[in-house]
Amino acid sequence: MSAMTFSTDAGMGDPTAVVAKLRAKFGPFAAVIAIHAVLFYLISSGLLHRMVEVAIPQAVMVTFVAPPPPPPKPAAPAAPKTVAIARLRPPPPVVVPPTAIVQAPVPNTITASPPSAPAVVEAPAAPVAVAAPPAPPSAGPKTITSGVEYIQPPQPVYPTMSKRMGEQGKVVLLILVNEKGMPDQVRVQSSSGSSRLDEAGRQAALRAVFKPHVEDGHAVAVYVIVPLTFQLAS
Repeated sequence: MSAMTFSTDAGMGDPTAVVAKLRAKFGPFAAVIAIHAVLFYLISSGLLHRMVEVAIPQAVMVTFVAPPPPPPKPAAPAAPKTVAIARLRPPPPVVVPPTAIVQAPVPNTITASPPSAPAVVEAPAAPVAVAAPPAPPSAGPKTITSGVEYIQPPQPVYPTMSKRMGEQGKVVLLILVNEKGMPDQVRVQSSSGSSRLDEAGRQAALRAVFKPHVEDGHAVAVYVIVPLTFQLAS
């Protein structure tokens, strides 16, 4: 105790040093006490609660608003009203009394006929040259009814079906023989009564070979008539 007092008394001579020592020794404790005092004041006065509300943002309330309803559709135009129109009765016919027609006598008048036109004399027509009639076309091949000569006479084949059915007959053929003695056309001039016999005779005539017909030293085409008889042996 005496030593402490001694040191204090010894430093009383320099007040600045004493203050510095006290500040260095009690400064931290004073700061802590001051901070606690400030906090106590803030809590008691409600300032701390206000500061916290300011520091923390408040929640934002979002409200969804429903869209406005669509505008109502325009009403369809009402159909035009039909107004019945009463049929008007036709007015009654107006009867006009007949009026008498008086014919006034008309004097006889003579109508002059128009002057006749002068007669016109036609000049005689010039003679027209008349073309000579065309020469008649040359006659076709003549027809020979007899004296037909063969190099290979027709050899008809009796159809089997005609044999079975007992068909018989005579077919007359008209044959066009060319300058070489070959048949160009064969037509049935008179039928035998059976189409099978007619065709058999025509085919036989196409296979035949004739002697060329000679006139004035030249072979010419002619028509020949050839009869063929189909008869079954008894």
